[in-house]
Amino acid sequence: MDIYRPKVISLTKRPGQSFGFYLRVEHGEQGHLIRCLDMGGQAELAGMKDGDRILRVNGTFVDAMSHSEVVELVRNTGTSVTFHILSESSYKQAKDQGINLSGSQSTLVANGVSKHAKQPKLCYLVKSSTGYGFSIRSSNDKRGLFMTEVSPGGVADRAGVKGNDRLVEVNGDSVENSSHDDVVKIINKSGDSVMFLLVDEETDKNFLNKKTKIEGRLATTKYLPHKPRTVELTKGFDGYGFVLQEEPVKQENFIKDIERGSPAEREGLKEKDRILAVNGKEVEKCSHEEVVDMIKEGGNKCCLLVVDKETDQMYQLGKVSPMLFWEENKETNSPPSYTEAINFPSLSKSSTNVQAQEEMLKPKLCKLEKTPAGFGFHLNGIEGLHGQYIKDVVKGGAADKAGLEDDDVVVEVNGVNVEQSNHNEVVSIIRNSGESLEMLVAAREVYEHLKAKEISITRLLIGETSFAQVHSANTPETSRRERPATPEEHRTSVCSTISEESIDERF
Repeated sequence: MDIYRPKVISLTKRPGQSFGFYLRVEHGEQGHLIRCLDMGGQAELAGMKDGDRILRVNGTFVDAMSHSEVVELVRNTGTSVTFHILSESSYKQAKDQGINLSGSQSTLVANGVSKHAKQPKLCYLVKSSTGYGFSIRSSNDKRGLFMTEVSPGGVADRAGVKGNDRLVEVNGDSVENSSHDDVVKIINKSGDSVMFLLVDEETDKNFLNKKTKIEGRLATTKYLPHKPRTVELTKGFDGYGFVLQEEPVKQENFIKDIERGSPAEREGLKEKDRILAVNGKEVEKCSHEEVVDMIKEGGNKCCLLVVDKETDQMYQLGKVSPMLFWEENKETNSPPSYTEAINFPSLSKSSTNVQAQEEMLKPKLCKLEKTPAGFGFHLNGIEGLHGQYIKDVVKGGAADKAGLEDDDVVVEVNGVNVEQSNHNEVVSIIRNSGESLEMLVAAREVYEHLKAKEISITRLLIGETSFAQVHSANTPETSRRERPATPEEHRTSVCSTISEESIDERF
């Protein structure tokens, strides 16, 4: 039996905002599907992918629940929610093999990083009036010092400390060879806060067997109370509304002078926030000028990963970079946001306008009205194989007027994704479309570039909704009923609401 690997993804939204995806059930498909991910949105950046299945919501197993029950469960979570998610292929494989997905035999992955019991953990404790709520002890038959007498609900317990955890570091310094009295002195000198690097018994054995040194850079940050923030900005009339200040000695860049009512203030940037990454690229080793250039390259949009002063100080206490959180929580193979993906070398050399470059890297939605001469193009493809493209566009014809060009790759026809359809299937859809036809296409170089970046080519890239939504309620239903319902329609049409047996919900 192949191992299936659920992911644990936590999302947080601001009041009035969405989590950035649709929850959907579809005819012929099992499970609660993730669809219509917002480009660069919370869900996409956290590692969700089109077709993923939700197994749990805040720990509650939902695979056997109805769509409406799951929707209600998510809505009642407020502004934060944690999902257990399985990829489309793994989910189908598990179902085919009859695996009980409610069991605990799966290997959990938190925002793309494996969360088995083989990672050290960073635990940050802030002393209360009753102390930290733990003791340390040594053992005659085991090396090192161990946590004991962890008070239930106390500071240490809430910070993730467990009884019998072995203490590896205090405030980023190794204490593996220190005496009990020396460690007590170090903790007492730390003042009202302290950072521990701990390992449980299984983790300790695993590192010992692998002969690997236990270090903070290998630890999980999931127990730390303060986390870096992702701030997505859209430039206003007067810019983003903040000043970027450099601290030259440490080569760090900070936010200052946030203007009232500006995009920076609205999206939650704070004075003295330190920038860790710009549009998904780490900047901790970049010069001030390089960071400025990276922000400018984003055109009218910019995605910043930042830490406030309190979070920064917490990581500094443990002598680890806040980028440890980012590395842990980004999925290695997750698709980039659209802003990251527009760095297209062959176009950037010839275009000085980033906005124009972004437009060049989008698909086209072409709406055709048949004339006595037809639609005015040929559909080319190899019979029996996937992938269709436009040829022989008649000048002045319906296709030409709608914006179709030779070698455009066909992505959707009348709201149906046809990337995996063969030539005859696509021809059949076009022939049954009646007097009007709607096609989502992309120039070949754009198509290949977006596919290489693992970006799903949908109407969302051009700010459009689904085929069913862009047509009015008065649109004749005959053309929809006559159009053949291919397997691809239900499997890959990520935003279509044509089928009454398909239900989706926006989050």
